[in-house]
Amino acid sequence: MDGRRIKGAVLAVAAASLLALGYGYGVSHANDARANDTRTNATGAPAAAAPSGDVASGNRMTLPDFSSIVAQYGPAVVNVRVAGILATAEHEERDAPGPNPDAQDPFGDLFRRFQQQIPHQAVPMHGMGSGFIVSPDGIILTNAHVVAGSSEVTVKLTDKREFKARVLGLDKATDIAVLKIDAHDLPVVKIGNASQERVGEWAVAIGAPFGFENTATAGIISAKARSLPDQGYVQFIQTDVPVNPGNSGGPLFNLDGEVIGINSQIYSGTGGYQGVSFAIPINLAMQIEGQLVKNGKVERAQLGISIQSVDQSLAQAFGMKQATGALISSVSPDSPGARAGLQPGEIILKFNDQPIADAADLPPLVASVKPGDSATLSVWHQGHVREVSVKLGNAAANNTVATSAEGDSGKARLGLALRPLTPEERAQAQVSGGLIVEHVTGPAAKAGIEPGDIVLALNGESVTSVAQLRELVSKDGQHLALLVQHQDARIFVPIDLG
Repeated sequence: MDGRRIKGAVLAVAAASLLALGYGYGVSHANDARANDTRTNATGAPAAAAPSGDVASGNRMTLPDFSSIVAQYGPAVVNVRVAGILATAEHEERDAPGPNPDAQDPFGDLFRRFQQQIPHQAVPMHGMGSGFIVSPDGIILTNAHVVAGSSEVTVKLTDKREFKARVLGLDKATDIAVLKIDAHDLPVVKIGNASQERVGEWAVAIGAPFGFENTATAGIISAKARSLPDQGYVQFIQTDVPVNPGNSGGPLFNLDGEVIGINSQIYSGTGGYQGVSFAIPINLAMQIEGQLVKNGKVERAQLGISIQSVDQSLAQAFGMKQATGALISSVSPDSPGARAGLQPGEIILKFNDQPIADAADLPPLVASVKPGDSATLSVWHQGHVREVSVKLGNAAANNTVATSAEGDSGKARLGLALRPLTPEERAQAQVSGGLIVEHVTGPAAKAGIEPGDIVLALNGESVTSVAQLRELVSKDGQHLALLVQHQDARIFVPIDLG
């Protein structure tokens, strides 16, 4: 019995779903126009502008020609093929976000990443996605979900050359991965600035939907700064550009031929494109790329607080004229927020002078600051605004990964980033101890353990601290049994560290 069966017992299949666009096959396999706008398309001709005046006057909009963008930058778009071993269908679904725990979000139960179902057994896994070259020496960006769990990654260029790729690093929180191939003088894309794009402007995607390589599709930017369940660090670009499974990791271009995003997900009830797709802003992607290339991992700052959005009723209750900001619902003990004096019931209005219109605006701003740096918060406190200076912590500082003491002997790490539960979390989960999972990789991920699960015991011995768990792992050999609570269900999950 594996940990995925917990989820299968307690989660219903959503009627509509947010689909990650990695493509599996076979058995597993799984401008209002700008006045005097000088923006041009890749041909150098002025970009198309929306008609002015009365539509009935006979004015017509000329659609842009995207062919020069495809001709110039298409060669920098690659096909990414992956292979590996997948344990069960439930494990494949493990990478899919589950229901949003925020009960106030009416869409929480509708968002799910695309993962193709496969038989309940260990089978070869083959999949396909897209990517694009950002450096002539072989640095490639794609989605983390395209390459996560793979043992072999192959990159195919438009000139039909193929290269084995190394995964320099991936960040599941933002769904960004960086690959490296041994090649030189490669064609590259031009990086743009997603913050300068406007709703209604044209966008072009190039990728490999359903494996059809170097396919170009076009549409408009439908919205910006779109927050999605379980994607707190990303404010997506929403478009109506047709993208489908296989487009994952491919670039989204503006009419200047600049990459402004990475196509990542679609909202669908059928498994295919239904008019709503989402791209990770390139500004964020390049920040993550820099850290992954340099360090192989991503470090994020943290405040150590839980927040929620402010609606009109809450705004009135707190004496605010507008429903804005991030309401603090809890503050973790000994966290940067606690040390700065933040309190539940206060509302964060600005972070380093950046306005917080909604709770979803805060996590990306905090994550963009280096751990250890100081930040200034404007906080609504009992009818007035006060300024709070806080020294930000490291989001992983208190989440030690439990590893085998014989790390040099070839044994795999357990792969869990854990922390003790707060009193509120213990009360809600109705447990007296345990450790909450904040990130999972390696053997634990293969067994189906997920972020949010609570590790209660190892081989029958109750767990109360990360240090204790590490010690237990070091002395209990390679075959372990973790007692895990997922929502209201408890089950022993076997872990093999061999």
